[in-house]
Amino acid sequence: MNAIAVCGLFCEECQFFDQTCPGCYKIKGKTFWAEEIMPEKVCPIFECAVNDKGHNNCGGCLELPCDIFNELKDPNISDEEHEKSILERTERLKPK
Repeated sequence: MNAIAVCGLFCEECQFFDQTCPGCYKIKGKTFWAEEIMPEKVCPIFECAVNDKGHNNCGGCLELPCDIFNELKDPNISDEEHEKSILERTERLKPK
């Protein structure tokens, strides 16, 4: 079974998992890409959900998907792919 990241991504499906990243929970949101582009050096989704709101993931947030989801777009994918990813991750995170 795939581990689910704070943002709803399947860790094992990520090209960086176990290579560059052991998972956001293990590194407390200090992902390699956040270190390169964020002054706080922590993924803003992790910061908001876990550090600020005390959730295990974004699934407990009433604002899901929020502006952070929309703004954090992988530059290597299209807008349509980004929207699809947000929908899939949101569904994955919602309590059943």
